[in-house]
Amino acid sequence: MLKRWDAFTRFLTDGRVCLSNNAAERALRGIALGRKSWLFAGSDRGGQRAATIISLIVTAKMNDVDPQAWLADVLARIAEHPANRLDELLPWEWTKALPSRSAA
Repeated sequence: MLKRWDAFTRFLTDGRVCLSNNAAERALRGIALGRKSWLFAGSDRGGQRAATIISLIVTAKMNDVDPQAWLADVLARIAEHPANRLDELLPWEWTKALPSRSAA
């Protein structure tokens, strides 16, 4: 504990550090509530795909992005989007590009 004292007491000097993991717990609540539904994902690959989609939706929510609008836009554009610029489609980058897309 003494070796990690600086990290342990960081919340005292940095107001942005949260004392709990409530945000992460709330993000996982929907998954826990639908646990029996996820039981029948069809296969291991189906379960992995469901987990990926859920992660993307929760990431969009945590970045104050409407998941339905974001997914609809990204899925419509991803086929023509260059593979070396996929990071532009992430939720936190997508909101930055909204004004330029609506102007075009």
